[in-house]
Amino acid sequence: MRTDHTPDELGAGPFYKLLTSVVVPRPIAWVSTRSAEGVDNLAPHSFFTVSCVDPPMVQFTSVGKKDSLRNATETREFVVNLAGEPLFEKINATGTDFPAEISEFASVGLTAEPSTTVTPPRVAESPVALECVLHSAIELGNSTVVIGRVVNAAVDDDVFTTDSRGNTLPDVRRLAPLARLGRNEWARLGEILEITRIPYRDWPGHFAAED
Repeated sequence: MRTDHTPDELGAGPFYKLLTSVVVPRPIAWVSTRSAEGVDNLAPHSFFTVSCVDPPMVQFTSVGKKDSLRNATETREFVVNLAGEPLFEKINATGTDFPAEISEFASVGLTAEPSTTVTPPRVAESPVALECVLHSAIELGNSTVVIGRVVNAAVDDDVFTTDSRGNTLPDVRRLAPLARLGRNEWARLGEILEITRIPYRDWPGHFAAED
């Protein structure tokens, strides 16, 4: 048995909580920005994904008019830092509603490291930083989707491994990314499943169906 739930019946707040409890797990964009006044900001955003392959783009969603959104749209730059498990408590702490004139870096004890191609700093303790220039900001109701073109990826050398096919890429086990769930729940990396896609030419019954 299933029960239907509509936004009109539940209201925006309760439906938001329902939605974020079923759209799981969600990767976290740990976004660093610098205000026009020169104050560094750092905040986690769990509506985050890749937007485009060529050119490479990523996006995060700001629910409401937060400092990350204001800074990114005013300066047209931001950095997405990987939110890794060793930094769990500090990542959560940067979600505190600090006043705009206070930097989360100093407040929670993180190191602001100069970026290579953009003005906002990177989180030195994070193993990956995607430096972005603003492509567009799309307003959707009470939220804004911020899309950035990735102009540089700074990745710690020790997270790379080479697989059996000779591909050298960051190893997800070494990255140890965190994910957001519903309520106040977070998740760490669990069992990793591997499977290859079956080309249609190899799909069982393909040739028989053509005959």
